[in-house]
Amino acid sequence: MTKIIGLTGGIGSGKTTIAKKFQALGVPVYIADTEAKKIMEFPETIQSVVEEFGTSIIENGSISRQKLAEIVFENPEKLQKLNSIIHPLVKKHFDEWVEQKSDFDFIIKEVAILFESGSYKDCHKIITVVAPFDLRIERVLKRDNSDYESIMNRIQNQWTDEMKIAKSDFVIENIDIEKAYKQVDAIYMELKNM
Repeated sequence: MTKIIGLTGGIGSGKTTIAKKFQALGVPVYIADTEAKKIMEFPETIQSVVEEFGTSIIENGSISRQKLAEIVFENPEKLQKLNSIIHPLVKKHFDEWVEQKSDFDFIIKEVAILFESGSYKDCHKIITVVAPFDLRIERVLKRDNSDYESIMNRIQNQWTDEMKIAKSDFVIENIDIEKAYKQVDAIYMELKNM
């Protein structure tokens, strides 16, 4: 049976960079955020989201992620509503994807809200990527053209690093990329031998 290895970390921790390193080692990687974005484009998903949040979130026939984010990241109940629409669709897609990877010993499931969504319970092992708070903020400001306030709203909707570390099997400190890659190599060898 293919084992599911959860990979998570706070915004700006560099979890996608770490996921790509696992991919380079030949491990299939499912990046939940990327797949969720695709699922958000499905007509039935758009319809469900519009029914819940109204037509003001539609721009050029698609859901404006920015407009939706402005609504949900300031309102935990609305975020929960959105998650209740999207998470089951992503889970179904992920389960189908795992079935196609049955010839692999393990796969990586990269999820920003692995713990918050409860999907960590489906994982055999969990890797959390951490980095100093200021560095994370700096990375996100460069990457997303976000403002400090919206980044803080997103951070407040996620578990702290300490909470994630307490439930993780492995922790990768992602400050220096070469050192982080060495940690990935070591974890990869351990996972291959489990």
